[in-house]
This record gives sequence, C-alpha cells and structure tokens, in this order.
Amino acid sequence: MPLDEYWRKRDFSKTPEPSGRGGSRRPAAADRLFFCVQKHLASHLHYDFRLEHKGVLLSWAVPKGPSLDPKTKRLAMQTEDHPLDYGTFEGVIPSGYGAGIVMLWDQGTWTPQVDDVEAALKKGDLKFTLDGYKLKGSWVLVRTGGRYGSRGGGDARSWLLIKHRDEWAGELDITEFAPRSVKSDGDFEDILAADNPDVWESHRPAEGGEAGTMLRTIIERASRLRASRDAAAPASRPKAAASSANAAKRPAAGARKTRAAAPATTTARRTKTTARVKKAAPPRAKRARRSRS
Repeated sequence: MPLDEYWRKRDFSKTPEPSGRGGSRRPAAADRLFFCVQKHLASHLHYDFRLEHKGVLLSWAVPKGPSLDPKTKRLAMQTEDHPLDYGTFEGVIPSGYGAGIVMLWDQGTWTPQVDDVEAALKKGDLKFTLDGYKLKGSWVLVRTGGRYGSRGGGDARSWLLIKHRDEWAGELDITEFAPRSVKSDGDFEDILAADNPDVWESHRPAEGGEAGTMLRTIIERASRLRASRDAAAPASRPKAAASSANAAKRPAAGARKTRAAAPATTTARRTKTTARVKKAAPPRAKRARRSRS
C-alpha cells in the first residue's frame, strides 16, 4: 500500500495529522493536480514539498526551502508518501514522529511538463509548472543519488529542487519575503497559541542549536499571545452572548450568508499574498510583464 510507511510512523491516537484511512478528499478540482508546501519546525526547520500523484502526495523535505533563483539548487530529500487530505493540514504535532509545528506555507496546482510522470520519476528528472500563491512558473526535481527504488548505489532519496528561468525567477528570497501561512495568515507562534503553548513542558522537539532557539522564542511569544487572549475573553463574553442571541433570531437565509462569508475572507487573504509576491517580483518578471502590455 502506498501509505504503509506513513501509517507505520504515526500513532493517530496522539497526532492530529489526518490518517488517510478510508479514502482522502482531494484538495484540488477534479481536473487539476494539487501541490502544497508545509513549513515544519521539528528537530530542525524545513519545508515539505508535496505533489499529488496517483492518489497520494509525493513528498520531499527541503531543508532551506524553495528558491526562486535558478542558480540556487535546493537539496530535497524524498520522504514517505502522504494522504491527499494532509495537503490542508496545519497545526501542532505534540509528540512522536515529526513532533513540532506545521504551517501551510503555500498551496495550489501543478502541471507536469512531461507525458509520463512515472517514467520521469524513475529517470530522476521531473519537470513541472506550479501555480501557487507564492511559487509559480517552471521547476524541476532532479535526483542526485542512486536509482529510483534501488537499495544501493547511493541514496535514491536525494534530489535537487531547481527553479527554471522564466518570468517568476529572480533573487527575491521568497521564504523571507512571505513567511506566513496561506491558510490562517499566522506565523508559528499564532498556530501554537491557538493550540496549547504548554504542550512541550519537557521533551521539546528541538532543544539546542538554531531550531531550539527558534522554538523557545516561539513558545514564549505563543504563551504571551494566549495569555492576552484569555485575559480579553471575559470582557468579550457578554457581547458574544448578545451577538449569539441576536443571531438566533435571524432568518435562515441570513445564516447562510454568514457562513458563505468565511471562504471569501480566506480567498481574499490568499489573493493578497499573491499580489504582494507579484509586486515584489524580480526585475526579470517585471520586464516580461511590461513587454506584454
């Protein structure tokens, strides 16, 4: 089974990650292939790059994150396949494999630039186009060690993620420029504050080094955020109660309009993210757009 390794590594009584058992709901439209990038602070900070293929998400861990500069080749270590519904996951993994904080950093659709994706994976040269909120244009994954599915002759998990030269290429550091979630617009401390800042009173996922320092800072910020929200909560409860009472008196049509507004807010936030990336696009991209106008 494609997800055997994924299931073997996780205890779903302890992790909020989706199990993928009983089928996974596709995050993208039926005629499009989904991709996502999840920023993951665990024992170290890395970015999980995922492409939908044959009912699962093929996954690579990119330690330094994607680069828009074609001269910069990012190491991408292939990991176990993930279920499709993992593509929208964001939250805190309290313990076990991958313990830490997961942010949905980018998502969208991808289009293979090859006729046979399986053959390209076996060859170790997969070209594709991304259409996300932050990552766009032409890319390639190139395997650097071993053969696909082999046990010897180098590490077959080792790939490079490289941006091709096009209007979306340039020297802008996209991980620094757009660090926040496309799902919640939050940073790591916001995600942790919404969960439980005290989840790691001991046995933190990262204790030393750069990741340990980052995690300590995030926990402190999340604790302050949670404390300020808890302090403000009693004052807002009477208003919330009155709002709930008024909402109960509204007709059903009004309730439907209220529910419909939530996705629009998320879409607007993501559109804003794409607009910020486009505005800060490298000179190559800006020249290309001017030449077409």
